[in-house]
Amino acid sequence: MTAEPTTTPSTPAPASQAAPASPTPAAHAAPPPARALPGSGEGQRHVLVVLVLDRPGVLNRVASLMRARNFNIDSLSVSRTDREEVSRMTITLHGDAVRVEQAAKQLYKLVDVLKVQDVTTDQLVEHELVFVKVRASDQNRAEVIKVVELYKGRVVDIAPESVIVEATGTESEMDALVALLRAYGIKELVRTGAVVMLRGAGSIEEQLKWEGPR
Repeated sequence: MTAEPTTTPSTPAPASQAAPASPTPAAHAAPPPARALPGSGEGQRHVLVVLVLDRPGVLNRVASLMRARNFNIDSLSVSRTDREEVSRMTITLHGDAVRVEQAAKQLYKLVDVLKVQDVTTDQLVEHELVFVKVRASDQNRAEVIKVVELYKGRVVDIAPESVIVEATGTESEMDALVALLRAYGIKELVRTGAVVMLRGAGSIEEQLKWEGPR
């Protein structure tokens, strides 16, 4: 007769080696309030004046930086100033104040950029020039000219089937004029983009500390 194998009873593990008890679920903490992210505000039109050295490549660097920061430039006008080798850019774009401020700071760090100023909220004289070639016949030419004169424009060329008109004013004024002339048919249109100057005795160029070429 085969003897049954004997089994040794297992010894319980010491209390120090027992499996740790599962932690009691803590009460769910309330989520932190949402923070306002920089650059997430409502976009508006901004006008930047940028003084630069008149050297090759500076326009491309300025435009590339604005593109890299995802700005679509509405208009960009470049001209010389009364200072030798200094040019002035007037840039109009849409964006919220924080993003535009950050872009202006980055512009100032570029090589050949001497000064950047956001003049959006300043008192300005602002104009742009527009040429429009409008379809015009003997029947409606006088009507077209009357519309142009209402916006203080003038006719600079007359042809049998068209007229070229010239006008200056703010961006909104030129938008309104172009909208009216579109009813007659626009054959060609060119606009310079805005140029601005501070009202009063203040001068952006006088604030420039650059002493000229060496």
